[in-house]
Amino acid sequence: MALGLAVMLALILHAARVFEIGLLNQIEALGYDARVRLTMPRTRDERIVIVDIDEKSLAEEGRWPWGRDRLARMMDTLFDDYRAAVVGFDVVFAERDESSGLAVLRMLERSDLKEVPEFRTALSRLAPGLDWDAQFAQKLRNRPVVLGYYFTGHDDAGKAMISGMLPAPIFPQDAFRGRDIPFVTATGYGANLPDLQNAVSGAGHLNPAYDFDGVVRRVPMLIRFRGATYEALSLAVARAYLGVARVAASPPDAQDYTAVEWLQIGQRRIPVDENVSAMVPYRGPQGSFRYVSATDVLHGRLSAADFAGRIVLVGTTAPGLQDLRTTPVANVYPGVEIQASMVAGILDRNVKLKPAYVLGAELLTLFAVGALLALALPFLSPLWASALTLAVAGTTIGGNLAAWQYGNIVLPIASPLLLIVLLFGINMSWGFFVEARAKRRITTLFGQYVPPDLVDEMSRHPEACTMEGESRHMTVLFSDVRDFTRISEGLDPKQLSLMMNEYLGAMTQVIHTHRGTIDKYIGDAIMAFWGAPLRDGEHARHALLAAMEMQSAIQTLAPQFKARGWPELKVGIGLNSGAMNVGNMGSPFRRAYTVMGDAVNLAARLESLTKQYGVAIMVGDAVRAAVPEVAFRELDRVRVKGKTEPVTIHEPLGLKGRLEEGALRDSGHFHTMLEHYRAQRWDDAMAILNALPHAAICELYRTRIEHFNTNPPGRDWDGVFTFETK
Repeated sequence: MALGLAVMLALILHAARVFEIGLLNQIEALGYDARVRLTMPRTRDERIVIVDIDEKSLAEEGRWPWGRDRLARMMDTLFDDYRAAVVGFDVVFAERDESSGLAVLRMLERSDLKEVPEFRTALSRLAPGLDWDAQFAQKLRNRPVVLGYYFTGHDDAGKAMISGMLPAPIFPQDAFRGRDIPFVTATGYGANLPDLQNAVSGAGHLNPAYDFDGVVRRVPMLIRFRGATYEALSLAVARAYLGVARVAASPPDAQDYTAVEWLQIGQRRIPVDENVSAMVPYRGPQGSFRYVSATDVLHGRLSAADFAGRIVLVGTTAPGLQDLRTTPVANVYPGVEIQASMVAGILDRNVKLKPAYVLGAELLTLFAVGALLALALPFLSPLWASALTLAVAGTTIGGNLAAWQYGNIVLPIASPLLLIVLLFGINMSWGFFVEARAKRRITTLFGQYVPPDLVDEMSRHPEACTMEGESRHMTVLFSDVRDFTRISEGLDPKQLSLMMNEYLGAMTQVIHTHRGTIDKYIGDAIMAFWGAPLRDGEHARHALLAAMEMQSAIQTLAPQFKARGWPELKVGIGLNSGAMNVGNMGSPFRRAYTVMGDAVNLAARLESLTKQYGVAIMVGDAVRAAVPEVAFRELDRVRVKGKTEPVTIHEPLGLKGRLEEGALRDSGHFHTMLEHYRAQRWDDAMAILNALPHAAICELYRTRIEHFNTNPPGRDWDGVFTFETK
């Protein structure tokens, strides 16, 4: 949780511009570009026509720049023949056109031919027709033409380049006095010839705004130069088209609030960012506006219907003329179409807004998302954590796209999404390490007690495992090798150790197969239990099946033991179910995961009684009731040492349906014998015993009946036999 909050704080400080995280800026730029491509209309805007100085035009007309006489002819064609509404130039006329030869003639006039009156007269008559700049200026005058120019910074030598003539600024030097607005600022410019600039009604700069990755996403609507501010070409063209003489900046009478949030021309507001730049509303890939070759315009090959009442932008897509840019919609994109997109956006009022209060929205989003995920994820399962993360990410993206599409507001997307991803990743990673640590802890704690597959199951659900003491309903097993003292005396220590390892290994394998937990080995004895550390709803069944399979395993070991000269083993097993205390118990010097309680003590007594009754397995009433698919023979009702309440003891005979007919018949006869015995009908009981196969338990009851025949127990006898020893 603390790590998540630290990540949230770092992103909040980035959003607050305390420091910059470069990766976030890159992700934000990619997110902006993706939203542009996702939502751009991809339709053609017929209001704007681009007269393209393309490769076809260069092939027909020659290399650029062309003679201004041809551009003058183009103005007549566009306005007189095609009836264009506004013409904007995405080119700069910074140098005089001397291709007519007029400059050479004037130089001759000033030298050798200055004394020749005929030459001077001819030159005076020819000069107006050869001054193509003057002709072009004449064709620009009194027409809605907007020229383009560009601003520069210092060159490599630290000098500012200045050429041509700037238009009048859109805002004078004192327009923003007292307001600390971070305008894009220039130190030099490359503008048009004064004659041309004085002839037109307006001009606008061509400078795009290059982001850190070289992509054009914005255009500075205003650029400051020597205290005055100058408008962009797109703004000047839109004003000329709408017939608006001036631009207003919001708020016009700001005192305490210094930022400019929008520019207004007529009824249209143009949202701008803190640098008074507008986001370019790209309509689609190249070709979202109609392109016509400039040579076709020069030769009048087009229809007036293609231009009438439309905005015409003169620009170039020819690669050699270096007006290609990198944009969100294409790596190579004509600069003139950027200008067209900006003009269309101003006219359509769909320029995206990125006001100063976006910072507050970003901080609020980061705080809300970060607090929710940082506080909630550590307490959720992986599934619910994933669901919550997806829901928060979906809500964030959906809200961002809704603000973009329906409110024209550009909200930051990178920092909230990165925060979501990082918090989810941290939580999952932390959960993985915690889970791995829990698995190692469980393996360390329980690996010596339980089988590996059960350890794996416990590691998947560590919350279900605990070493703390608690009371549970469980089943416990005790087993013991009969006459072990005699067996140990007949073998040398090495052989005895090998034999016991073989025996205990086989028994442990059976117990583990049936999901049992080894408590301890006590010499030749084994203590195991079921129902912990993992709860087991069928603990009695698993324990009984394990006991029956242990007896079968002993029979399987007998031939191997005989072949190695080892004695055949006989094992007694006692089982009992009931409430027990289970947990890590012991002293500060040694502790063990074990079970305690009356039910455990009774299981130990039952194992001891198997010798008295001559049976391999003996269980209590609770085990018999819990495993109805096994057939049992009731052996007796007894009081074991240390308990006053009698218990009924049983011997499992095998799974029902698999027992031989004789075994079932003998079990029924034995049950009838017990009824006679408890009713003190000694002769009837003895008669049944004599008919049963010889067994140790039959001898035990013969001895008791003979004793009771001579020493009657009395009328109040309850049929319970009391053992005075363990």
